[in-house]
Amino acid sequence: MSWAMLTVRIHKEFAGSGDTPFVLAVTASFAPGFTILFGPSGAGKSALLDCIAGLQRPDTGEIRFGKEAFFDASRRVNVSPQRRGLAYVFQSLALFPHLSVVENIRYGLVKLGVAEQRKRIERVATAFHIANLLDRRPAELSGGEKQRVALARALATGPRILLLDEPLTGLDASLRRSILEDLRLWHVAEPIPILYVTHNREEVDAIGERVLTLANGRVLESGSPRAVLDAPRSLPLAQAAGFENVLPARVVEHRAEDGVMRIALENATRNIEIPLGAAEPGSKVRVAIRAGDILLATEAPHFLSARNLLPGTIESIERRGALVQVRVKAGANFLVHVTPGAARSLELATGQLVWLVIKTHSCHLVY
Repeated sequence: MSWAMLTVRIHKEFAGSGDTPFVLAVTASFAPGFTILFGPSGAGKSALLDCIAGLQRPDTGEIRFGKEAFFDASRRVNVSPQRRGLAYVFQSLALFPHLSVVENIRYGLVKLGVAEQRKRIERVATAFHIANLLDRRPAELSGGEKQRVALARALATGPRILLLDEPLTGLDASLRRSILEDLRLWHVAEPIPILYVTHNREEVDAIGERVLTLANGRVLESGSPRAVLDAPRSLPLAQAAGFENVLPARVVEHRAEDGVMRIALENATRNIEIPLGAAEPGSKVRVAIRAGDILLATEAPHFLSARNLLPGTIESIERRGALVQVRVKAGANFLVHVTPGAARSLELATGQLVWLVIKTHSCHLVY
């Protein structure tokens, strides 16, 4: 099989709430490999997959796989979903409850000879560790086993493109990692474009080669996971990427020689430095800071490379799994993550005076 680029240039209006339609307007290209579709709920990620799959018809534009047109509004081309040669795994998985695992996998292989069916079933059953489950029905499977069967069924057909819409939702971290590793290994031998919708940063880091971020039906940014998600440039993306602190501020001055600018956080007692951006002095901006990128000190720190030191008072302390969430009032309200061991050694307590220590490059200007 020869591999090709999937290119999308579409515009489609969906009925929205009230009188305002939701508009999906996307131009993007997808090479063989894992592309993560990332963004807040309602951004248009699933709608984009539906258009690529042929389940939704765009109003204008085109969708191509190499030189082959799946959809071309100007030429009135709209290839049916079953003729596009792709596989689509939904969050609901959509396994047939009345069929066994082997019958579910065989369902998409009915046009092949018996020998080829057997060969493909054996291959996917081995790759996704379900060879011992072939005689069972979906009701007899665990959540992780159902996800493995859904992926095996999709890949047994030999798709040219794989669409995955949050297929691992609800699974614990160890199961997700195991299934993602199986999928990654399969892709080494079968390098096709894979579009993967997720809100889970761990999944992004495990398999993501590229990230395409969406908000309000439009592409915000694209690039490597680190470049896009660790330094977001828009408010919706910062929120979707899990930046716990998104604070209103005003630009005070540029210091071009130092590559920074000073900003005044709303209600904060001191200005802070952030990397130099395009916002002019006097303009209103927002600054995004991860809770895990803020250090706490119980004494005023000295001789640090970190440029931003803010005194504040602990308002609450709450254990959340392997982390402790500390809310600090330092003029502005900050959420800080520390380990339980750090909280104990610092003897953190509500009402305690602390200092926030924030590196300049942990602060991201968002618009």
